[in-house]
This record gives sequence, structure tokens and C-alpha cells, in this order.
Amino acid sequence: MTRQSKRANGGTSRRNFLAITGSTAGALALAGCSSSGDDSNGSSTEGNGETTKATDSSNGDNDSGQKLSTEALTADGSSTVYPITGDGASFWNSNPEPGDEDYWPKKWAKDEYSTDKRLADFFASKYGYEATGKRSSPPFLANVALSHSGTGIEGVMEGRVDIGDASAPAKAELEGKNVSDSEMKKFVDHVVGVDGQPIVVSKEIKDAGVNKITLDQLKKIYKGQVSNWSEVGGPDKEMLVLGRAPDSGTATSFRSNVFGDANAQTKPDQRYGKNQQLAQAVAQADNAITYLALAFVKPDGQVPPIGLQIGDTLYEYGKNLGAKDYPLSRDLHAYTWEDTSRREAAFLNFILSDFGQETFVKKNNYFALPKGRLEEERKKVAPSKFD
Repeated sequence: MTRQSKRANGGTSRRNFLAITGSTAGALALAGCSSSGDDSNGSSTEGNGETTKATDSSNGDNDSGQKLSTEALTADGSSTVYPITGDGASFWNSNPEPGDEDYWPKKWAKDEYSTDKRLADFFASKYGYEATGKRSSPPFLANVALSHSGTGIEGVMEGRVDIGDASAPAKAELEGKNVSDSEMKKFVDHVVGVDGQPIVVSKEIKDAGVNKITLDQLKKIYKGQVSNWSEVGGPDKEMLVLGRAPDSGTATSFRSNVFGDANAQTKPDQRYGKNQQLAQAVAQADNAITYLALAFVKPDGQVPPIGLQIGDTLYEYGKNLGAKDYPLSRDLHAYTWEDTSRREAAFLNFILSDFGQETFVKKNNYFALPKGRLEEERKKVAPSKFD
């Protein structure tokens, strides 16, 4: 694994080096999101056509008098976290006007935040950025790509992206990959929400009366020791056991939380790289079971959840999956590297705002951070750090 945490070009920091070269800007842009351009002199092109030198240092200083960097913020990683940061980026990039009831409603812009600014203009201005006042032209773009937790974590570590989305801790994802303790300490963990993974089955199995299984049965299913639904109170039908790719954060969390070992050997019949693909596979089958991020569950559709019995407690979708004792509950992370930059902080503070938690976390069926934890996360990216 190549690591670029050291100083580059005789004293230029990793973050400044990336910003000046613009080597990653826009590389991960999705449809509808284009990145800022760059020229051979390391200048970046703003959404309004003006050219500025990239100077977004890790500590947010701007002593040279040059303009703040408008290089596109890039993120990559977990398909579980993607609905949060991906939706957030879409809203940010559209930079809607206050009173746009679909994207920047009056109850938030006017009533809660008392601002006449457009959405991205408002949140970026807290960090010293000038408002553009234009639709689809935020102070800087936010481009979020979709892959795996391991990809996002390694992307941050290697300097390919600014933010690494992960649904498992970096330590668990990098276990066995020869990463030193000093390098691990350079990750800055920003928790943006909580997922309580339910167990889901094909609709035909739920309709046949399988409403719950026990934790012991779940373990046996994923160890290959149960192969027919009749063994857990269901119909006499072969069981199709599905799972995520081994390097996905969802799979890592599942192994860690259910078996107590992130590297536990499981034996699903088929594996899928993304939650979206896994949900589709369950919907298309009539005998499947899997674990799935909350955002992709269809309780009244083809991907219904079932309960998980642990001792005297039945954990059910819509009731108590956010409980601390529920073993499939896990934090959703957006990692940065070493010091969090001004652009990273501005975007993450937006996701951690009351508006962000309501719009991008709760509306995707995840659990918003409780007040105490939310305050801790906000402190990490507070505007006061960049004064």
C-alpha cells in the first residue's frame, strides 16, 4: 500500500500538494457534478469563471492574502454512508435559494438559521468563503463517489480523496495490512450517523411466517450450518444466504458485531459489492436472507425486515435497532487525514447541522446522532478552528 502522509516537494504538506496540483479534483464526480478545472500553474477555476490559487491549508490559515481554494472536495467509499454524503453533495452543489421548499425550505433557512443566503453559500460562509449567489454554483463543489469502505479509507490515507466514507472503523478495515500505529493516529474520525442493520428476507419468506430468528440461528446460517428454511421455522425451501463483499464496511461490521471477529470466516452463497445490489438480489429471489443497511430496507415491499431475538429481547425494525445493545448497530464514518481542512470542515459541519441530520440522515432511515455525540462531532469541525 502506497502512503503519502509524508511531506512532498521539500516541505509542502500532503494536503497543500494535492490542492496545488489539483490532481484529484473532479476525478470522482458523478453524473450532474462537474469538478473545478485547473491549469498548468496549479490555479483552480471557480464556478463563476474566476481563477484563483489553491491555498486551502490544513489549519485554514490564509496569511498570504490569496483566495481560499475552490478545488472540488472529493469523497469516496461506503455504499452505506453514500446516501448521507451523496445526498448532501447534491444539495450543496445545487446551492438552492432560501424558500425552495424541496431543498432549502423556509422553516430551515429563514426560521431556523435566519439567513437570506443560498444553501451552500450559507454553510460555506461560516468558514470564510464568499457567497456566489448563484444556483448550481456553490463556493466549491462536493463530489462523492461510490465504492467500499476499504476503498474510501485507503483513498484518504493515500491522498486520492479528501473524505473517506466508511461503515466500519478504519482500524478494522486496515487490520492485517501493515499500517503502523502512527499512521492510524492520523485518521480523523467524523461520525455522521448511526445504522442499525436489520436482518431482511425475501417477501415470500416473510409471508410464509418467518418473522424472526435468533442470534444463534443467524450465526449458524452464515457458518453454513443451516441450509433450509424449515430449520428455523419456515417453509421447506432451500435457503439463499447473501452477503456483502469481504472488503465492504458492512461485511466487516457484520463479522465483528455478530461473531466478535472482523476476520471471522463466513460462507454466504453469493456476495455483492454494494447495498443497492444486495437489496435487488433479495427482491428478485424468493428464498433469500441477508443483513442490510437501513436506507435500503423496504418494510412493505420486496425487502422486508425480520426481528432478531437475543436473550429476552426482540430487536425489530422501527422500534429498537438503534439500541446500544443491538449487535448490528454501527457508527457511520466520514474520515479525513491528519488535520481537517477548511473545505472538509465546512461540508462535514453541513452534514452535522440540524438540517443535515434531519435531511440526509433521518430521511435515509438512519439514526441521527444524539445531542451529546452531535456536539462532540461538531467541535471537531467548528468554524472557530479556522479563525
